[in-house]
Amino acid sequence: MIVLGGEYIFGEHMNSPLIVDRKDPKWFLLEQVLAQVSSREASQVFGRNELKPIPAAVDAVKIILVAMFFSLDYSFVIQELKNRRKLRKFMNMQSVPSVDSVYKLLSKFTEIQFISLVNGILNTWCTWKRRRGKNTFIVDATAITLDLNWFRRKYTRKRLENRDYAWGYCPTHGHYIGYKLTLALDAHSLRPVCFLLHPGSPHDSTIFREIVNELKRRRIARIGDTIVFDKGYYAYDNYVQGIFEFSIVPMIFAKKNFSIPKLLKRFNYPLWIFGRSDTKLLIQRFASLARRLLMYLRDEIRFVEKRSLIEDVFKTAKNAFGLKRIHKYTTRSVKKTVCLNVLLLGLVISLGFNEKIRLQKLSEW
Repeated sequence: MIVLGGEYIFGEHMNSPLIVDRKDPKWFLLEQVLAQVSSREASQVFGRNELKPIPAAVDAVKIILVAMFFSLDYSFVIQELKNRRKLRKFMNMQSVPSVDSVYKLLSKFTEIQFISLVNGILNTWCTWKRRRGKNTFIVDATAITLDLNWFRRKYTRKRLENRDYAWGYCPTHGHYIGYKLTLALDAHSLRPVCFLLHPGSPHDSTIFREIVNELKRRRIARIGDTIVFDKGYYAYDNYVQGIFEFSIVPMIFAKKNFSIPKLLKRFNYPLWIFGRSDTKLLIQRFASLARRLLMYLRDEIRFVEKRSLIEDVFKTAKNAFGLKRIHKYTTRSVKKTVCLNVLLLGLVISLGFNEKIRLQKLSEW
């Protein structure tokens, strides 16, 4: 580490010191986020998920959230904590752990524990709950790029065969090495409710079944709910599966060659519904879901603005919270990082950043 003019240089990156200013909107927002993570209710969630010792686990999570909030390395935040009493007081930390102890502590916990932790804290502090009637969810995916130096070392597909990550491609990022993050949001509150992580960039249409199955398995999406997808998930079979297998309305934006008559020919009742006591009820349910889907497909414009909100959420995660390039190189560690980034996103959204304009401003901070 080199000190130059009051700023720290780690490698090639120069970071401004973390000087607490509660009048700054960003610091004020961070203070509210840390208060939620430090709360008694959050500590109970840590305990239920066996994230112990609880004080050390809470401090480690707070350090990571601050690092994400300012797009910094954990080591830099820890060094600043050691040097600045006001920052320790702001983060409510009596002692400062070493970098090694933070990594060692986090390595003990599984990604399942982290997912449960995130859901528990979000359930405690976010106002999201199932509203009466049918609910709507938004699903989209984005690239998670690993911070690898392509020019110093060549990464061929064969060389990555035994690695957790892989080569991928998306129109906005071009070619990259890393993962694809699929995220589901509640359309009303924008609260993150589910995510999946895949190496490389598998086609969205092949992920459709997996993300819907996960939403149903966790009882987030229920019978009659609408799930909105962009054109990447487009496939006639996905419309059919959404209705007849998952009993949801799969509002997938159609491509130019889409044909409603062609889709209707695929709408055949599955054989398993016949000979049951509830056959008539199932036929009525499927017919109702199909009618709603066709109505939505004829009037996609009502979902355009709603679906675009998830793009603003991704921009915020990447531009404001450091998800653009991450320094983790295993699926396990990447999942943990994404978990905590989703937690930070969810808490910030719950504090009032659930509108397009506010999200765009936040992503520009």
